[in-house]
Amino acid sequence: MLVLGYGGLPVVLFPTAKDRYYIYKDTGLINSVSNLIDEGKIKIYCPDGIDNESWYNYSIHPADRVKTHIAFEKVVLHDVIEYALYESDREKVILGGCGFGGYHAVNFAFKHPDKVEGIISLGGFFDIKRFIFGYYDDNCYFNNPPDYMSNLEDPWYLDKIKDMKIFLGTGEWDSNLEENKRLSGILNEKSIPHLLDIKQSVGNDWGWWREIFPEYVNKVIGQ
Repeated sequence: MLVLGYGGLPVVLFPTAKDRYYIYKDTGLINSVSNLIDEGKIKIYCPDGIDNESWYNYSIHPADRVKTHIAFEKVVLHDVIEYALYESDREKVILGGCGFGGYHAVNFAFKHPDKVEGIISLGGFFDIKRFIFGYYDDNCYFNNPPDYMSNLEDPWYLDKIKDMKIFLGTGEWDSNLEENKRLSGILNEKSIPHLLDIKQSVGNDWGWWREIFPEYVNKVIGQ
């Protein structure tokens, strides 16, 4: 795990699909908020990803892909987030990610809303049915936000999620635009405040991710 900063609100960034913990440093996303890091307003945690072993591991049964993801999620919950909260002496973290990292941020936050203050998803996609080829069980359901959020009625979860600052950043040329619109529609049906931000003349790329990431981070931390 890559950790940058010395204080402030902890921000946990999930890597893009099949990428590693250093992807956001190498692509300049971290540098786009360097002033906030240097000023001690945020501290960024970049855990490694295991998408190649879970969702993208087509050599194993879909049920095992989901179970591998769940094991990853437990490590993030108990080792990464609890460590970040301990270090920062905070009660909640911000979760973020680009592309498939957006899925991880959204899915984790909706399942553990008592740990999360805000979500920043850039060009994310959220329906995992593309990885399981028609297979579906309870584990799949509870890791597929469009499905379980559509049916969510539990007031504890809804109240906690409504307290979050949720940013869904996408673009008019983003291949994941419709998934963002779909998730936004579900959140609207549940009266969950959020921002669906559809940028004009952009697609799914690092250039605009670097541009918009600082804006969302500043909004989450109240700048």
